Amino acid sequence: MPEERVKLDFPSGEPQRLDRFLAAALGQLSRSFVQKLIAEGLVEVNGKRAKASRTLHGGERIEAIIPAPEPIEAEPEDISLSILFEDEHLIAIDKPAGMVVHPAPGHHTGTLVNALLAHCSDLSGIGGALRPGIVHRLDSGTTGVIVAAKNDRSHQGLSRQFKDRTVEKTYKALVYGSPRSDEGEIEVPIGRDRRNRKKISTATDRPREALTRFRIEEDFGDLSYLTLRLMTGRTHQVRVHLAHIGHPVLGDSLYAGARWRGITDPQRQKLAKDFGRPALHSFSLRFRHPLSGEDIRLEAPLPDDIAGFLNALRKIP
Repeated sequence: MPEERVKLDFPSGEPQRLDRFLAAALGQLSRSFVQKLIAEGLVEVNGKRAKASRTLHGGERIEAIIPAPEPIEAEPEDISLSILFEDEHLIAIDKPAGMVVHPAPGHHTGTLVNALLAHCSDLSGIGGALRPGIVHRLDSGTTGVIVAAKNDRSHQGLSRQFKDRTVEKTYKALVYGSPRSDEGEIEVPIGRDRRNRKKISTATDRPREALTRFRIEEDFGDLSYLTLRLMTGRTHQVRVHLAHIGHPVLGDSLYAGARWRGITDPQRQKLAKDFGRPALHSFSLRFRHPLSGEDIRLEAPLPDDIAGFLNALRKIP
C-alpha cells in the first residue's frame, strides 16, 4: 500500500482528544500508532502540528499522513506449525506453549512471525517490520488459537472487528481455589502497574476498562477448571482479573507466585509445583471473514499438559 493522506473534519459536539478521535476515525490503526504519527509531525490541525493531547472542540480540520507499511525485516524460519484454518487471506494457528508471537528484545528468532514468513508467500505489512500479519497476540506461555492476516485488506477488516469487540474469544484455564459462584463476571479497569512496569494491574495511573466472564467447569476445591469469555482484549487481562479475585492462573509466576505452597494435598501440590507455565489456553475464536463475510469459528483442543493435569486431578480422591 502506498502512503495515504487523510483529511477529516471534527464535528461540533463533545470535546475530544486528538489521538482518541483519530484512532476511532481511522479504525484499523491503534491509538499508540496514531500517537506515533502525531509525534513524528505527520498530523496537522488547521495546518499546524499538534500534540496528541490537544482537545478538539468542533470545526477543526485534521490532516494526517499514513506512511506506507514498513518492509518486513524478520527472517523466515522453517518451523512446524499446527494450522487450524488457511485461505488466501487468513491463516490460523494452534500456538504451542513457549512460542513468542513476534520478534522482540531477547527473542529475535523462533517466533510465530518467523514461522509464518517461511510458510506464507506474503503477509500484511501493517503490523510493522517485526510484526507482519499480526492482528492480536497471545503471551508466550499461552497456547491456542491465533489468527494472522496475509494481506492488508484482511488485516484492516480483522483489526476493526477486534477493535469493535465483535470477535468472540473463549479461553480455558486452571486456577487456584474456587470462585464463590459457578459463573460471574469481572469488570475491573486495568493498566500498566505504577510500580512495576513489567506487570499489568488494577493499581495503575492509566486504567482501561476490562471485562471477563467466567464459568466453573470443574471444581476440585483448591484448584478449578474454568471457561472464560473475554469481552475486551487488554494485555494480560485474564491473568490479572483472575489474580484480582484471588484465583490466579496455575503456573503463572508473575501473578500467582508460589501459590502452590498453599495446597495441602501432597499429590496436588506436586502437580501444581511442576506445572511450568500459565495454564491458559485460547480455546476458540469466532469472527466474520473480513472479505467473504462468512462466519468463522476456530477451536484448538486442550494441549497435552493441561489435559494431563486435569486427568491426574480427577484420579486423586
